[in-house]
Amino acid sequence: MPSTAAQVLVTVIPIVGIVTGGVVLFFFLYWNYKQRLLIIEKGAYRKSEFDYSTFSLFSGLVLTSIGACLVVFFVILEGFTYPVLSGLIPLSLGVSLLIFFGIKARMNKSGNGT
Repeated sequence: MPSTAAQVLVTVIPIVGIVTGGVVLFFFLYWNYKQRLLIIEKGAYRKSEFDYSTFSLFSGLVLTSIGACLVVFFVILEGFTYPVLSGLIPLSLGVSLLIFFGIKARMNKSGNGT
């Protein structure tokens, strides 16, 4: 049986980690907020545009590859059973993002997209 001191340390260490992480997150958000205020006051603020095409291509490739690996792994390990869903879900999300990328690229080529 572990000593009482060891049990206290095992209990306190995660609490200290969570509190420290919370403090770091708080100061990051606070300083980021102050930085944005200063940038707005100086007149140098530029709203950044989100690039959906690049995001959908990158996310689609990552999710498709992760999903395909999981599907192959679970089919080899257990056959085509319920655990295969854990690979089919990211695979279908990745494929749909890649389809979105293709449609968006085609629309931009024809001049109909923004």
